Amino acid sequence: MSHPTDKLISGSYCLILAANFLLYFGFYLLMPVLPFYLTEIFQTDHAIVGLILSVYTVAALTIRPFSGYLLDTLARKPLYIVAYFTFTAIFAGYLIAGSLALFTVLRVMHGLSFGTVSVSGNTIVIDITPSSRRGEALGYYGLANNIAMAVGPMTGLFLHDYYHFSVIFTTSLLSCSVGFVLALLIKTPRKPPLKKEPISLDRFILLRGLPVGIVLLLLSIPYGMTTTYIAVYGKSLGIHGGVGLFFTLMAIGMAISRLFSGRQVDKGKITQVITLGLYLVTVSYFVLSACSLIPKMHEEILKYTFFGTALFLGIGFGIMFPAFNTMFVNLAPNNQRGTATSTYLTSWDVGIGLGLTLGGYIAQIANFQTAFFFGACLTVVSTVGFVLKITPYFHRHKLR
Repeated sequence: MSHPTDKLISGSYCLILAANFLLYFGFYLLMPVLPFYLTEIFQTDHAIVGLILSVYTVAALTIRPFSGYLLDTLARKPLYIVAYFTFTAIFAGYLIAGSLALFTVLRVMHGLSFGTVSVSGNTIVIDITPSSRRGEALGYYGLANNIAMAVGPMTGLFLHDYYHFSVIFTTSLLSCSVGFVLALLIKTPRKPPLKKEPISLDRFILLRGLPVGIVLLLLSIPYGMTTTYIAVYGKSLGIHGGVGLFFTLMAIGMAISRLFSGRQVDKGKITQVITLGLYLVTVSYFVLSACSLIPKMHEEILKYTFFGTALFLGIGFGIMFPAFNTMFVNLAPNNQRGTATSTYLTSWDVGIGLGLTLGGYIAQIANFQTAFFFGACLTVVSTVGFVLKITPYFHRHKLR
């Protein structure tokens, strides 16, 4: 239970919420537009698009174990600032990228900086907020991502309809530049010096968290497909206008669930919260993949079903995000918070990367309906694994 003196809101907490929103706004602005950029500017097919976009995620997950180790060893804010600056500067690089090879190199660099800044931000939130309100703090922090997800993709798709890609890249650059200035103003507690420990695998990856990571990875594969290919899937269904609304409704669902899920996590209901989210997401993905079976003549039913799944996907994922994050942190000792966070985000990113690649590949040899049906089947495996294996495992191994 939280104590009255466990104050959640502070100047630094508000600053990191705003900096996080602006970072993810720049990120989500590009997400649904990049497949169009690659096909329109470089004439690449779906499989190549998936491969090129996945290098971003591969780079992010490659750097995360090392950034987690550095966050547990060195001062956290300087690492956060350097990573934030690098992430911001690369948007300027996209403006001058005249070849597919240079674009791919920039995506790798962007992934490396994103992997570091996201782990750093999450870990700093844990440092500057009371432990008794950690789930709530992470929930609101994630809410900033969700708000960015609500307006970012829709803004990006709107700009794509009316402006050149350079305008979209510049908008992302300006958003992250303002966020970087706010990040500089964040005050973090001074880290006490830690005694040097021998370098081992557990300093880079939270070994206790690996079983949970596998379940999370399976869950993030369809999520990766959704964030990248849902606009293309919507157009293939005949929904030509307002596909950006899907991201908005998904983000609204996440925002609604964040308002109460963090508090339930702080009451100790971590596994119950995740189980509920898994059920919602599993049903939603099967419904989403079945949208192509609705006859084109029933356009209204198709639209309500398509956009309705966005809301329920948002609620399901929004419930689970702070719960999964807290689960990893609760499996780790205090001096491995960075490692716990990086393992949580690495598991998520491996799945996102696989989702980008598999989604493009399956769409190339079959169609997007098949890709989303495959994703729905993975959520079933994830749900069964969590209920039967992870729930008892967590209660046996949790440290707090």
